Amino acid sequence: MIEIKPAGKIIATVECPGSKSYTNRALLIAALADGVSTLRNPLFSDDTKYMSLALEQFGIPVKQEDRAFIVSGTGGKLKTPHSEISIGLAGTTMRFLTTFAALSTGVTQLTGERRMLERPISDLLDALNQMGVNVRSIKNNGCPPLEIPGGGIPGGEINLAGDKSSQYLTSILLSAPYFDNDTTINIIGDLTSKSYADITLDTMRAFGVAVENESYTRFRIPANQTYHAGDYVVEADWSSASYFLATAAITEGEVTLTGLNPDSVQGDAGFLNVLEQMGCVIERSPEKIFIKGNPLRGININMNSMPDVVQTLAVMALFAEGETSISGIANLRIKETDRIGALKQELSRLGAHVEAGDDFLKIRPGAYGPADIETYDDHRMAMSLALAGLKIPGVRIKNPTCVEKSFPDFFDRFKAMYE
Repeated sequence: MIEIKPAGKIIATVECPGSKSYTNRALLIAALADGVSTLRNPLFSDDTKYMSLALEQFGIPVKQEDRAFIVSGTGGKLKTPHSEISIGLAGTTMRFLTTFAALSTGVTQLTGERRMLERPISDLLDALNQMGVNVRSIKNNGCPPLEIPGGGIPGGEINLAGDKSSQYLTSILLSAPYFDNDTTINIIGDLTSKSYADITLDTMRAFGVAVENESYTRFRIPANQTYHAGDYVVEADWSSASYFLATAAITEGEVTLTGLNPDSVQGDAGFLNVLEQMGCVIERSPEKIFIKGNPLRGININMNSMPDVVQTLAVMALFAEGETSISGIANLRIKETDRIGALKQELSRLGAHVEAGDDFLKIRPGAYGPADIETYDDHRMAMSLALAGLKIPGVRIKNPTCVEKSFPDFFDRFKAMYE
């Protein structure tokens, strides 16, 4: 357990870590490329560790060096894993490998820790079955563990539900250049978290593969394309940046962030606009992002395009004047935990007035007091609720090591900002 010490106005400069989303996409793409790729400035975390270890079981050598992954791709020729692959709580790894595994020659079994075995994946399984890949949920409940037959993927035209997770789409897109035929993916309903599809297309483009995107309703991927091995620099992570931006907002301080791409397709880059709406002053440049905090005001906002910073916003709302209403977040209920339910519980524990629904949260400030915060083994609960301790004495974070999933040295960097 870690107790967060209240702070005055924080003035700091922070270098942001590499993006988990870009790192895991680049690892899988480099595995399919023919030749050696160097991924520079990647994120080294539990999630990327599970991806790299899994790729090695498919016969892809992955070497970790200082600030780089060296991946020796095999041109889409994958070995069959000798044993079941456990991917812990790494959701992107589970989803991305579900399609990838069918490119191997034999049967693959994927499993994970308890919460992973509760996270739905049936929409992706349905799409793969439409292409003749008879992947199945071993417990018949639409969740992992999974059994995936190898032998290749025919491709063709499929329908994919888009309302629960964009990771199902990404799973198919990443491996689609190595399908037997051209592939068309028709999105049924409105695609959630479109910005993560943009990250996928951006990474594929960097390795030489083109995808036709018809307004996020239809995606076409020609067969017989190949990824080109090479050097690739992983962008810094805007989700991780949100916690440091919020420290300035909450303490009315000044924080400079380096290493971020101000023109990034990461949806969480839009968090700067949220901060401005709440009263902060932002200065953007290619070299750095500067934020000056001011008294915060509540806002009404749809966060479907940036779900991973909803928890950061929810904690900022504790210190804003008036109500903050956050909508478009239904998919938070199937993340590492039910994040809507978890936020209602923990923000209320601190003393806030919180209303929650299927896809919304409404937060009004209250009379705050000390609390031991449950993290639900969710890295973003730990990092976001730590922010509350900057203003509320006696906030203690249980199981802080869960941040190793995406940001292993978060608490070291966080503490360094004001000590």
